[in-house]
Amino acid sequence: MTLPAADEGTEFEALQQALAGSRHLGAGVRMEQLVAGGHARLPLPGQGATLQRWRALAEVSRHDLSLAKLYEGHTDAVAILRELHAPDGVAGSGAESLWGTWASEAPGGRVTFAEEDRSGDSGASGPDPRPAGAADLGHADVRTVWITGTKAWCSGAEHASHALLTAWRTDGRGPQLVAVDLLQPGVTVSTQAWRAIGMADSASAEVTFQHVRAVRVGDEGDYLNRPGFWHGGAGIAACWWGGALALGHALQAAVANAPAAQRTPFRLAALGRVDVALGATAALLKDTADWIDRQPADDAFAPALRARQAAEACARRVLDETGRALGATPFCRDADFARMSADLPVFIRQSHADRDDAALGERLATQEGTPWSL
Repeated sequence: MTLPAADEGTEFEALQQALAGSRHLGAGVRMEQLVAGGHARLPLPGQGATLQRWRALAEVSRHDLSLAKLYEGHTDAVAILRELHAPDGVAGSGAESLWGTWASEAPGGRVTFAEEDRSGDSGASGPDPRPAGAADLGHADVRTVWITGTKAWCSGAEHASHALLTAWRTDGRGPQLVAVDLLQPGVTVSTQAWRAIGMADSASAEVTFQHVRAVRVGDEGDYLNRPGFWHGGAGIAACWWGGALALGHALQAAVANAPAAQRTPFRLAALGRVDVALGATAALLKDTADWIDRQPADDAFAPALRARQAAEACARRVLDETGRALGATPFCRDADFARMSADLPVFIRQSHADRDDAALGERLATQEGTPWSL
């Protein structure tokens, strides 16, 4: 079962080989290798190759969902920087910088920002923390700000060199997207609160900033209002589908390789239901990618949310069917199956469940005509 796709391409094959060759490594190290090897340079969404982008996300997810969390965050950051016209080398970044995208807002845990003092006296002291050869952040530039506070749910923070995150003015206005070099004084990463079993290797940390230099990307509100917000949101669905695909492959292999006596109608029926779920969701993802490429500037709220909800339902169906059909054995004796079965329920909780169903229903209730056709 594969996502209906355009040409396989040498870049996709190179990604597959890189993933196969790094199976023994942790998610953070694997991510560093993918970036260094050029395997995280994906087509931008809405530019005619959105499906190719999603195929890469799904492939990484099929191998390791913790890695996919870091991979998706990095590639999303790169796409956002391009969409909002950030200059090359923003926040001292380079070709091998590893980015995180951290936009979750924990209750009472906002990061705030203050404008650069135009006199050049920011209040910071000490030597310039940037590595030799890094691009200038612009000490007296109008886009330079200073951020303070703690940002929760920062996946891959222990390995990231740079991050895009949402910050707010002290009077509550925002959000403002800022780019920050994490390898400078005033940045503290803590994983003390991370006690996850599922998605354990994504190491979603709390990052504290104490008067840290950052650069504004776009204007206030651009993060949420840009067309690419929902393009990225739909890309998450490809990750969920990729995780479900790994479990579907496990069930298919178990049924295909079992003696005839164990190829029971019960297992065959489960495999049939998994095929329907994965196949239908793949078709919808393909249709959504085509929709985005045909009208990249349009509001993709409904198509993206529909794809996300379908992918979540698919993942839940595959989790249930594979577990019931195969019993306890793969959970106890197949490390890949057991880890994927623990990771996938956590990852799909990025969905807002019934709230997203209601949001989609609200949009459809105010829409003229029928949204469905064949």
